[in-house]
Amino acid sequence: MKIRFLFDENLDPRFAVVLARHYPLIDVLYIGVDHAPPFGTLDPAILHYLEQTQRVLVTDNRKSMPHHLADHASAGRHHWGIFIVSKHAPYKQVADALFVYWAASEAEEWIDRVEWLTV
Repeated sequence: MKIRFLFDENLDPRFAVVLARHYPLIDVLYIGVDHAPPFGTLDPAILHYLEQTQRVLVTDNRKSMPHHLADHASAGRHHWGIFIVSKHAPYKQVADALFVYWAASEAEEWIDRVEWLTV
C-alpha cells in the first residue's frame, strides 16, 4: 500500500499544497479539511486517527509529539509513521523528499517510525 499523508495544522499548509500540486498521485490531507480531523484536535486523537486511517503524519511538532508518541506506544498502540520537518524548510524540497519516500517504499515500512526531514 502506498503512503498516504496527513499534514498537521501547525505546519504551514503550503507544504501540503506544493506536494499535491507537484505530485498529484499522492493522497494528501491536512487537518481542518473534509475527511480529516478538525482544527484544534489534540495530538493523542491525531495519533488514533493515523492508526485508524493508516496515514503518515507530516508535522513540525518537536515539543509535545514525542511525549504523546511514548504514551501511545505504552498503551500498545501504533502509528503509520511520522515525518518531522522544519517550519522554514523549502516547500518544494520537502515535497520532493516526501515523493521519494512515497515512490520508494510502502506504507507498512513506516509503522511506528519517526523520520526527520533535514532538507
